[in-house]
Amino acid sequence: MPPRRAAAPKATPVPVPKPVTKAPAPKSAPKAAATKKATAASKRAAPAPPVDESEGDASEVDEEEDEAPAPAPTKAKRAAAPKKAPAPKKVTKATAATNGDKKTSAAKPKAAAKPAAKAAAKTNGVKRKVDESEEEDKESSEEEPKEEQRPKKKVKQETAPKKVAPKKEAKPVTLLKRNPVINHAPTTKLDVFVFGEGSSGELGLGPKKYEGKKPIDVKRPRINHQLDADKVGVVAMACGGMHAVALTHDNRILTWGQNDDHALGRDTHWEGGTRDIDDEESDEDDDDDSGMNPHESTPGEVNLSALHPDAKITAVAACDSASFVLTDDGYVYAWGTFRGTDGIIGFTDNIRVQPTPALIPEVRNITRLAAGANHVLALDKDGKVFTWGAGGQFQLGRRTIARRGHHAEAGLKPEPCGKFTKKHYAVDVAAGSYHSFYIDNHGQVWGWGLNNFSQTGLGDRAGVSDAMIEHPTMVSSLEDKKVKQLSAGVHHSIACTKDGKVLTWGRIDGHQTGQEKEVFTEDNAIFDDDDPTNGKPRILTQPLALPDLEATFVCAGTDNNFSITESGTVYSWGFSTNYQTGQGTLDDIEVPTPIDNTALRGRTVTWAGAGGQYSVVAAPHDDKVVNGN
Repeated sequence: MPPRRAAAPKATPVPVPKPVTKAPAPKSAPKAAATKKATAASKRAAPAPPVDESEGDASEVDEEEDEAPAPAPTKAKRAAAPKKAPAPKKVTKATAATNGDKKTSAAKPKAAAKPAAKAAAKTNGVKRKVDESEEEDKESSEEEPKEEQRPKKKVKQETAPKKVAPKKEAKPVTLLKRNPVINHAPTTKLDVFVFGEGSSGELGLGPKKYEGKKPIDVKRPRINHQLDADKVGVVAMACGGMHAVALTHDNRILTWGQNDDHALGRDTHWEGGTRDIDDEESDEDDDDDSGMNPHESTPGEVNLSALHPDAKITAVAACDSASFVLTDDGYVYAWGTFRGTDGIIGFTDNIRVQPTPALIPEVRNITRLAAGANHVLALDKDGKVFTWGAGGQFQLGRRTIARRGHHAEAGLKPEPCGKFTKKHYAVDVAAGSYHSFYIDNHGQVWGWGLNNFSQTGLGDRAGVSDAMIEHPTMVSSLEDKKVKQLSAGVHHSIACTKDGKVLTWGRIDGHQTGQEKEVFTEDNAIFDDDDPTNGKPRILTQPLALPDLEATFVCAGTDNNFSITESGTVYSWGFSTNYQTGQGTLDDIEVPTPIDNTALRGRTVTWAGAGGQYSVVAAPHDDKVVNGN
């Protein structure tokens, strides 16, 4: 999955003793299992972006922490440790407030490192005065509090998110006037089928066995009993990296999965214990509990009081650590945060993490949303495309967004992307993890963002690790294809044409494109060692149609794909190390293969979605099939 766990290693060098490390322990174990498996899956995908490589900064912090305590022994009489004790307590409370999220713990080393530097500064001051008079010692002791003021202020800055209250966003929401209705919500109730890894609750099956089946490692599509069509009535869904969002027929929003950085938009605090992942593999009959947080693994309702009382939600979208809803009158509300290679960038320029739904005031009259790993595209009724979020790989399509982390906040404000007129405007948008697309009114596809595997469809510098397309550029290889729908993963993309053809391009080594190896030539692919004869194909540089496959809908996961035929048969292929293809195997699915199991047999599938290590398909509710009546 995308790089949002890069901040985790920073939690290890915390110089503060027991108060910091005890608080998160009860909650970290359930998520550690997901992280372990996600890491295994990502080894094949290698999704980490090539820019913003500021891990060197982390090593510098570690060195400072190692050096700071060196002169400390001369200051033992000052009992510096008790003075530092309140700082860890504050961090612990902040951690509890964020529901035990793993990523919040990454902030602790920074908060703890400041007092260490402070101790070093005071110690150096003493060394300079050891041979002076007592009066000078008194003067130095009077001056020392002045030095302590600065670290204290810095600590408050580190804990700034505690000052940020969603109330600031809530006030203008109640004053909004309703716009004319421009969007309409779907009305067909769906039966939702899930499959994949699921140890972070992203399958939404709850924490315990149901009818003798575990809620994790689901090999083939299984109907989600928590989303019963008669009782719940889901009409639309979106899949984030490790969480999901659903819209119900009665205008409610349900979320489930990992609640890092409040991606679920609701409180999931749990005082439960920990559980070893090995225990989950036990065959004991009484092993009913997976150890997952029940509030995360069970679909729960989001409080929508921030929305206008008459607002109707018509669509949902999800990034790795944020969620979005679109209303019938074109407003966008969101919660969570955006992350970059250095950790959290922020929700807005003055809000680090938004725990509940808040208005995105810069965009109005929106008709469509698309979400990547950490960026969003919004299409308005006039055909303009707005982007915001992380822009380190130019996925926002704005030249003004700098690539380095200290300018990352510039992308948090939605702004237009591309040049649009009455004669040239967008009709649809799509987002991969680090690249983006729109389709214009003439049927042309425009792409931009990360292009190291030619995932934009533009051959420019494909195969070069830092290859990027800085602004929307027409994809000439799709010029005459009449594309009607696009979807994208980390390093590959897929399109469906008006005449039903399925086109794929980008990374090959995980069978993401679903193409037979015989179709790759030196004209359309890049091979290992630049050897088309003996080398393995790595990159399909231009869109290529899949033979004998027609579809009306396509979906790209991280490194896998789905296509749905007009008759409702769903095909899958690609990376399957967490059962995310639904084919019941951990082996890659090399070519498009129909998913055929008891749950889906005879069903007309109309939608598919995919996250990091899980996938979802849905079909119109069929009471006879589900309940046997």
